[in-house]
Formats: sequence, C-alpha cells, structure tokens
Amino acid sequence: MTTSTISTFLLLSLLFHFSNAAIFDIRNNCPYTVWAGAVPGGGQQLNPGQTWSLNVAAGTSQARIWPRTNCNFDGSGRGSCQTGDCNGLLRCQNYGTPPNSLAEYALNQYMNLDFFDVSLIDGFNVPIEFSPNSGGCTRGIKCTADINGQCPNELRAPGGCNNPCTVYKTDEYCCNSGNCGPTYFSRFFKDRCPDAYSYPKDDQTSTFTCPGGTNYRVVFCPSNAIQNIASDI
Repeated sequence: MTTSTISTFLLLSLLFHFSNAAIFDIRNNCPYTVWAGAVPGGGQQLNPGQTWSLNVAAGTSQARIWPRTNCNFDGSGRGSCQTGDCNGLLRCQNYGTPPNSLAEYALNQYMNLDFFDVSLIDGFNVPIEFSPNSGGCTRGIKCTADINGQCPNELRAPGGCNNPCTVYKTDEYCCNSGNCGPTYFSRFFKDRCPDAYSYPKDDQTSTFTCPGGTNYRVVFCPSNAIQNIASDI
C-alpha cells in the first residue's frame, strides 16, 4: 500500500468517524444545580436551565451519563458529591458512586443499531429522561416518579434511594451468579418507572434501539417530574 493510499484511507476513516458521531444534549430542568457526569465526556456543572453538549464517537460502548448532586469543587476540579461522585473529580474518568440515576448507551452495535436505556441498578437520585431527537427515532424513556420520597427505609440514602444490590450485595439482588429474578425491591422501582432497568436481568422491557447516527437528549427533572427531591438538595 502506497503512502498516498494510506493517507487517503486514514482521511476517509476520520471522516467516517466524525460523520457518525452522536450528539448528546444534556439539560438540567431541575430547580437546583446538577453536576452532570459522563463516561466518556467527563463532567459539567449545570445550573437550572443549562445544557451541555457532547460529541461521542461511533462505536462507543459501555457509556453512561448521570446526575450528581450536592457537589463542591475547588478551582482545580477536585471535591466531592453527595450522590454520583466519581472519585472526587469534576471531570469524571470513571463511573459514579450509587445512588444515581443512569442513562446508558452503546453506539453502532449489532446491525449498526444504538442500544440505550435508563437504569436504576445503581439506585436513583434525580428524575431523568433519555430520548432520541433525530433520524425519525422517537421512542424515549422517562423515570419521573417520586422515588426518593417513597423509597423503602432499607434503601434510603442521603440525597437518593439505593438499589438493593448496593445495600445487601447478595446474588439475589446483584445477579452475580447470573441466575436471579425480580424481587420485592426491584418491583418497587419497576412499578414506578416501568421502562427502566430495575435489576440486572431486566433486559426485555428496558433496552431500546435506534439506528446508528441518531442524536439524543438527556434531561434531568423532565417537565412532568415530581420535584419533591428539591427539598433534599
């Protein structure tokens, strides 16, 4: 292969890469500040009404976006959050600490489909919406119930509601053995947010797809979310 051929191939690869990147618009509709976390992407303070846009490369997998609450960071971007903290960094390099609501996705996977979901497997801290906003794909996911206000006593945590796996760390709740089913606690989440993951094997009713190249929005406190959480912030 000649040098010019290699250069042309690399240029075409880069063009393909950027033309198929997905744009994620992350908006804070809450009446309080939320610090968005994203892997890949890092993190951003979002005051009420602010939006943060991310360009994510085609083929990205095991990715997530989540809200963090009650954070304090110094000028170097170091500090802590009550919920969703990522090793004390404003610009997250790893996943957040439960409890936190999750928007998860993998781009351009099987048959060039994007797979996306809202997960409560790490618990809940802020109402969330995860929806496509381009390409004719319209089926989104919302979890807007007052989960913090109704959280079972066993799962309550400062600023949020834990998933039972975080609290009990057993096969029954964490599915470590790969052999588990719904529980009393997972049904608590499922009854309130039927489209969200409530336990690790909850795939059939909780994973959604769009064609590769679709853009998305993630909204903290969608317009119809119950705002009782504000009293805890």
